[in-house]
Amino acid sequence: MLKILHIAPQNYAGVPYDFYKMHNACGDTSRLITFHKNPLSFPEDICLELPLPDFSFARLWRKKKMRLRESNTPAKAPIFKPKNILESAYFALNDFLKQNLVEETIEKYNLNEYDIIHFDSGLDFYRNAKQAIKWKKMGKKIVCCYYGSDLRLRGLIKEVDAISDLNITSEYDHLYLKNGLEYLFYPYNVNELPERRRHLSHKIKIVHSPTNRKYKGTDLILSVIEKIKKETDIEFILLENMSRDKVLAIKSECDISIDQVGGTMGGTGYGKAGLETLAMGIPTITNMTEEYESWLPENPFVVANNGDELFLKLSLLISDEVRRNDFGIRGKIWVQKYHGYESVNKRLFALYKKYNIV
Repeated sequence: MLKILHIAPQNYAGVPYDFYKMHNACGDTSRLITFHKNPLSFPEDICLELPLPDFSFARLWRKKKMRLRESNTPAKAPIFKPKNILESAYFALNDFLKQNLVEETIEKYNLNEYDIIHFDSGLDFYRNAKQAIKWKKMGKKIVCCYYGSDLRLRGLIKEVDAISDLNITSEYDHLYLKNGLEYLFYPYNVNELPERRRHLSHKIKIVHSPTNRKYKGTDLILSVIEKIKKETDIEFILLENMSRDKVLAIKSECDISIDQVGGTMGGTGYGKAGLETLAMGIPTITNMTEEYESWLPENPFVVANNGDELFLKLSLLISDEVRRNDFGIRGKIWVQKYHGYESVNKRLFALYKKYNIV
């Protein structure tokens, strides 16, 4: 039995928590430590509840860094560096202020007893990675798991990257950003979803639930929906800033889902939102490069990479119930086959063996 510890800045879309649940469900022992509470009420294991800077200057600074990174997207993941002396001082002070809490947490939960440490998003408790380095010297195996925009926007934390025994990702485009990354479908438990409910309305219901409008191409999606409405009587549902339970309940009554189309900096493919609707048997539209579309095994998605393609694919699905049902059935089977706990755990254990972690 392995003892696996996950360290994550936040329970992003519930993905770190799914890894933690998967380990325990498959017979290993796992804990998940998150720094900041998820604002959308995703479940937590052990959350330090550290505050995120949310005053006006901090928000402006984050937006400025985002714009700079978007205008200069590298072919390879950059090495993270503080942008100036103020940012460097902030990280040093933040590390100092959290030290007692981190040390108390490690002692309280016996975290030094864990054999494999997953740094989800490639981040240690401290920006200088001193706890990761300490664990490495104690003989722990270090795994970095990248997903979302961590590599695209922030880049690598060089101190963590230097000691990592295994680097995995659940994002296809990350494979081009860093050499040596191994792809792993993230685990998902379809049993946590509500039952699909058939609505009584004669209108086709189309849902879109972005966590970030810019990443998901929401403005483009809204413009296409307006064109669709001029030709067809549909109901479009935009879900934002809601608890996950409410989001899932609403999705369970929908006919078509749009994950992302034409967004910037969000990569291509699908996220947790798209996986949820697939698992509910709802045909799901997303964008993919040709390479990704042909690489993804038994691809169950409806692919649309621009506004014209989205309009066409939506029109076909709206008018053809048989087509909708076919994509829905294929999606449910595919999620269980590739994202189910047993499948993902088997692949991860194979990677552990390949990299001499077990």
